[in-house]
Amino acid sequence: MGDYFPSAVYLLCFLTSLACAVLLGRAYRRTAARVLWWSAACFALLAGNNLLLMIDLVLMPHVDLVLLRHLLSLAAVSTLIFGFVWDLKE
Repeated sequence: MGDYFPSAVYLLCFLTSLACAVLLGRAYRRTAARVLWWSAACFALLAGNNLLLMIDLVLMPHVDLVLLRHLLSLAAVSTLIFGFVWDLKE
């Protein structure tokens, strides 16, 4: 159980972020509320970050993807902050 537990947690985090991105994207298509678009983009980038985390720590532990993971996290948060500030002006 000890070897599979971290992998299961990483996979569940990826699937949860992906599900949030899909649901927010569907809600955006129905309502056209731009905050939903920015939130969906943020969660899509966070899903990519979780996928890279799983690749980095489970599938290819000898490859260092920390910088790329941090850049994806920064892009996700920056996207959400940019969307909030941009929608605040309008």
